[in-house]
This record gives sequence, C-alpha cells and structure tokens, in this order.
Amino acid sequence: MKLFILTRRSLIALALCLLAGLTAVGVTVSSASQAVQTAATPKINPIYRVASTKKQVAISFDAAWGNEQTGELLDILDRCQVKATFFLVGEWVDKYPDDVKTIAQRGHDVGNHSNTHPHMPQLSRDMASAEVSACNDKIKALTGKAPTLFRPPYGDYDNKVVETVKQLGMYCVQWDVDSLDWKDPSPEQMCKTVLDKVTDGSIVLMHNGAKNTPAALPSIIEGIKDKGYEIVLIRDLIPEGEYYTDVQGELHLTEN
Repeated sequence: MKLFILTRRSLIALALCLLAGLTAVGVTVSSASQAVQTAATPKINPIYRVASTKKQVAISFDAAWGNEQTGELLDILDRCQVKATFFLVGEWVDKYPDDVKTIAQRGHDVGNHSNTHPHMPQLSRDMASAEVSACNDKIKALTGKAPTLFRPPYGDYDNKVVETVKQLGMYCVQWDVDSLDWKDPSPEQMCKTVLDKVTDGSIVLMHNGAKNTPAALPSIIEGIKDKGYEIVLIRDLIPEGEYYTDVQGELHLTEN
C-alpha cells in the first residue's frame, strides 16, 4: 500500500487548483444563465410594414443633414399630388425651421428622427426618452403638432428603444422597401429597386439629400400608381387599435 504525504507546498498547490476549478465553473454557470435569460426575452420589432388588404403604400424621407433638395422634393410631390412622411432630426429642425413649417403646411406629415442622430441602443432609457422628447418639442413649436411617429437613426434599435417610444405614445417605424438612394444608384436602378419590392402596406425609405432621389422620385410615384397602389401617409396606413408586430415587423391588429 502506498502512502501519500501532503506537504505544505502540495496543500497550497491543491488549494489553488480547487479554487481555479470553482472559478471556472462559476463563470460557466453565470454565462449559461445569462444566455438563457437573453434567449427567453422575446424581440420586439418596430413597424416595417402594415398587414393590409388595401392596395396602399407610404413614402418616407429621412432628413438629417442638408436641405438643398427639400424644395425640389416638395414640388415633385405637389405635382404628383402625393403626400409623404418626413422624419426630421432635431438638429436639422434647428437649422431649417422654415423648411419644417413648409413641409407641414403642404400637408405632409412630420415624424421624429431623434434630436442628435445617435445610435439609440447605446443610450439609457432616460436618455433615449430625452432624445425623442426634445425633437418632438422642437417640431411642435414650429408646426403646432407633436409627431406620433419615430424612426431610429441608422435603423438601429433594441427592445428598450421600441418600448420607450411606445411609452411616449408614439409608433416606432422602420421600412420594408429601401430605395438604396444613399448608395447613389442611377434613377432607373432606384426605381426598379422600389417597384420590385412594394406590396400592400409597404413603407418606402428615401432620403432628403441623396444624389439621385429627385430624379428618381417622379418615376417611382408613377410606377407605384401604375401597379394599382394608392400612396398615403404612414399615419393613415396604420390602423387604429391595439396591435403587435410579427417576426417580420409586419403590424397586425390584436384580436379581441
């Protein structure tokens, strides 16, 4: 029979090994617990499009920087007898207050695109709420009406952002048809991109400031109408009542 004699040095080594093992187990258990908790939290989607049997489509523009195209876009919309939704950043509102008033006066809807164009998920709930509220206040001061629609900058959101917007009594809105005008495609390419993707309840994304948007807009509007769609404001696309968004971000009314 062999005897194992534990010296002071071997006892210390054994204790260190046991401590390392317990620490590793603790980290593994903690990580697994966090993973389970994250997986158990359902993702909340903004509104990408609206489930509808009506042949309606909404056109939207994001405005965060220059205003060189604003007048031209508004004139095109007037000639085509179409109303659109403009999502404005608060800093843009500060720079171009007359344009904000003109957009509203011509019958278009003014939406909220945050106050300073940050990545919203990086903010605390209080900071996110302050971003939205500050932009709302600026727009209301100029138009007399606070926005009911919010679009997160960069399309960047998480559950916290969507929940914060809803708590403010607003809709968090994305898009399901990206014109890709920010990539400076040709007007023909832009038109094809939009017309290939629009469907009942679609929301089209364009920008106030993209290179070829004014050149493409008349053909996009004409093409949408030729497909039998009515172009409406996003607020008119969204039905009244309690709703939920599915995994695709499509809005559905909640059944009673």
